Amino acid sequence: MEYFVNCNTAPLAPYTTPLDRNRAAHLYRRLGFSASVETIDQAVGSTAETLINALMAQATGAPVIPAPEWADWNGSNYPEDDTLRNQLKRTQETEFSLAYAKNMLDNNLRDRMSFFWSNHFVTELDIYECTPFLYHYINCLQRNSLGNFKTFVSEIGLTDAMLYYLDGVYNNGYNPNENYARELYELFTLGEGNNYTEEDIIETARALSGYVERGELGCEHITFDPERHDTDSKTIFDQAGNWGYDDVINILFEQRPTEIAEFICRKLYEFFVHPDSQDNAGNAQIIISGMASTFIANDFEIAPVLSQLFKSQHFFDDEAIGVIIKSPFDFYFNLLKESSFNYDDSVLASLINYSGLLSQRMFDPFDVAGWQRNRSWINTNFMIGRWLTMETIIEEFFNADDEQFRALGLSISGNDGLTSNNPDVIARPIIDFILPKGLLNESEYEKAYTIFRSDIQPQYYEGGTTPTWTLATAMEGPTQVYLLLQYLARQPEFQLK
Repeated sequence: MEYFVNCNTAPLAPYTTPLDRNRAAHLYRRLGFSASVETIDQAVGSTAETLINALMAQATGAPVIPAPEWADWNGSNYPEDDTLRNQLKRTQETEFSLAYAKNMLDNNLRDRMSFFWSNHFVTELDIYECTPFLYHYINCLQRNSLGNFKTFVSEIGLTDAMLYYLDGVYNNGYNPNENYARELYELFTLGEGNNYTEEDIIETARALSGYVERGELGCEHITFDPERHDTDSKTIFDQAGNWGYDDVINILFEQRPTEIAEFICRKLYEFFVHPDSQDNAGNAQIIISGMASTFIANDFEIAPVLSQLFKSQHFFDDEAIGVIIKSPFDFYFNLLKESSFNYDDSVLASLINYSGLLSQRMFDPFDVAGWQRNRSWINTNFMIGRWLTMETIIEEFFNADDEQFRALGLSISGNDGLTSNNPDVIARPIIDFILPKGLLNESEYEKAYTIFRSDIQPQYYEGGTTPTWTLATAMEGPTQVYLLLQYLARQPEFQLK
């Protein structure tokens, strides 16, 4: 598809044109999991500067998930019976999944970012199997998601979830385990093979040793044991000394700032702007280099980099809109936000489950490299799953309260929905709101118009003998919006954000 070629040549200079509805929706789809029609329309006419400043302030001030009662449990708090213990852990996971999903829906950029970082600093709950560890890991992601990246790297490496997941807990003194040291460079800060050696990994593992004291009760906080730390001299990036954990982080950021900035800013670019940062048709590399300069100049503070990107002409360029394939969570959560349909915990739990079935299980990326996104989300099996689950979800919303479909159509179409007898005039803005790039051509719009017209007699539409139809008054109005949504959900453009 042409959407996946990055031809964006717009610069990193500020975008100063007041936002239209399409660009406001683009902003909310990228910075969060979209927003209601009302929220998006309130943003219309704002400048990127004003809106981004407000969203950044909201994100940095958003509260973290309160600690559940089990946040600091250890093995002694769980039943001895394996079945009962596993059932309780699953209940806690479900409870926390709902809490985190609500934060993702409510906190826009802050938890868009915490979710992004969960796919960068990857851990898998299935591996470490301790919900208290999960809580503290997510807490770390939330607190640091827009903060200082160096601090973030330092803190995440000492979370119990990470120490167990990448075997830091088995990194004993003079018998080092190299897993975390390798991923620290390869996946978390520098990128594979980017100016580090195997000897650097070996020496770093030695410096990181000693975080192995984990008690006898299971699911206990890991502490440092100085007796099991390698105290001999190590040489990391040509720096020799009796290095420990904090020294590793300091040396890494002092000796490899350019590599870190480039690697992280490329990931941010590919996540927020376009999955292809290497295409020569655009100027992605120039943008990434500009972001990296900002990152270094601000001592690795994340917020200034994102603020610069989100306010840029490059971010709002036509070539940046509707070019990223929705992840499963985007797929479902965007519908919740944009429709403003009523839902409860059971609906949210279903969407979390559906996302897992489509290969994005919350708290469990499938390996240390994380979800690879984009084209991998839309293979044949997953596309069928997307169609069938979305069809079911929309139908359930309709059966629960069909009038909310009329309300959605009216919120998008505005005054036209109250007065116009022309269904095509009503359908067009609904299509263009739901699909970030609209439909491919006028022929495709005509097909959608036919669906929206339903089986209502032409005489009741504009041009007919008795043009009395309006979306606001027609008994069939909710059904027409419902049928149009079902149709749009099966279009290729619905997969994009």
